[in-house]
Amino acid sequence: MSSDKTLSRPGTPVPGLAADGTAEGSARARKSVWTIRFLTIGIVLAALNLRPAITSLGALLEEVRTGLGMSGSVAGLLTAVPPLCFAVFGPAVPWLSRRFGPTAAVGAGMAAIAGGLLIRPFADGTPGFLAATALALVGIAATNILMPVIVKRYFPDRVGSMTGLYSMALALGTGGAAALTVPLTDASGGDWRIGLALWASLAALAVLPWLVVLRLDRGTRSPRTDRLGRAARGREVTASPAEPTAARDAGPDRGTTGAATPTHRAGSPAAASPTIPPAKAPGLLRSPTAWALTGYFGLQGAGAYTVMGWMPQIFRDAGVSARTAGLLLAVIMALGVPLAFVIPRLAARYRNQGPIAVVLGLSGLGGYAGLFFAPAAGAWAWALLIGINNCAFPLALTMIGMRSRTATGVVRLSAFAQSAGYLIAVPGPLLVGVLYQHSGGWGVPIALMAALLVPQIIFGVLAGRDRTIEDETGMRD
Repeated sequence: MSSDKTLSRPGTPVPGLAADGTAEGSARARKSVWTIRFLTIGIVLAALNLRPAITSLGALLEEVRTGLGMSGSVAGLLTAVPPLCFAVFGPAVPWLSRRFGPTAAVGAGMAAIAGGLLIRPFADGTPGFLAATALALVGIAATNILMPVIVKRYFPDRVGSMTGLYSMALALGTGGAAALTVPLTDASGGDWRIGLALWASLAALAVLPWLVVLRLDRGTRSPRTDRLGRAARGREVTASPAEPTAARDAGPDRGTTGAATPTHRAGSPAAASPTIPPAKAPGLLRSPTAWALTGYFGLQGAGAYTVMGWMPQIFRDAGVSARTAGLLLAVIMALGVPLAFVIPRLAARYRNQGPIAVVLGLSGLGGYAGLFFAPAAGAWAWALLIGINNCAFPLALTMIGMRSRTATGVVRLSAFAQSAGYLIAVPGPLLVGVLYQHSGGWGVPIALMAALLVPQIIFGVLAGRDRTIEDETGMRD
């Protein structure tokens, strides 16, 4: 592909610029290396902040309900806010990425998380609490959608390993917030507001590496790239029409990890500057794989947010103490630390990821069966099984990266699957709260959570087949 036809957006690092052999080019290359290093730090810190807003609330949900006077149904609405925000604001993320660049959008997302978490506990009443929660979740939505894009753009030959690192950090942040929120609250005098507000500091820390990346970005662009960027500003950049044909003829390059990646490598203009397409991608509506990924992402999201929002309450109602209930949720989430690193790498080694989706789903069915019949007696075993099932999220992210041949396709598929998928996830935690309030117990809600795993397994098998959205739709860019 001709590099003249791939216009780099302002703020996008171009790792290959050092090839000119000049001192200026060498300086840009050194800055590019530092950009990648700070990107790695930024990815880890961002992932650590994507769930504390949710799991810290789950650990203290009973105290929050009492303090704000919430019913079970309203609490169900609160636990449904995360997927609702992701579904509503997700479609705007590709536009923000085109307008400001993905790194700037993620940095702004971290700032929104910090602001929302700081304001939320001290908001006046339930509406203010919900509004501040939504602010934090908008930042989480942007990062959720753009993280696969950043991984594909800057690490095209390490999609599996970088997704594993990101997913491992996400699981660590999720489990850490679940385990530490109650002790932190106790240490601060038992005030649940302080216990929730403390997590804003972690989000504020995560803003810093993205600011550094943005500053380094400006130093890695050559004068020619700046001129091209200014020419491209305000309009969508299109790639060379020869690229899709070349990629199609060559087939997907699976690299050392086995993950499907674009045929170009880091350092080429196409690898450094993939087009960020519009959120609206009619071609994806014709892709069975895109719909299967959407269904899988949505159902695993319904289960995950139900677990994060309600699992501590399930254990507490079974007679488990608040601190132990928080630790049980931490176990569920902490399993994602090793498995979130192993599963993407394992998935990237095989052409078909369907069997992995089956194993994860069966683990969840076993955990919910135990939770139904003996919630307190086998609590730790049920937490382990449900924790294995919760690793469907990194599997879904990996499959998004593998079901398209280009970075352009990945951002379209990521926005489509996550936005529509989270819309599917919205009713899950809300319905669980309503059923809990009106049935007077957890039997019916747990049965619902188990039943949703059956279609999740089916969608996982369909999404795991070795095919790409370009093959199914004929999309070229």
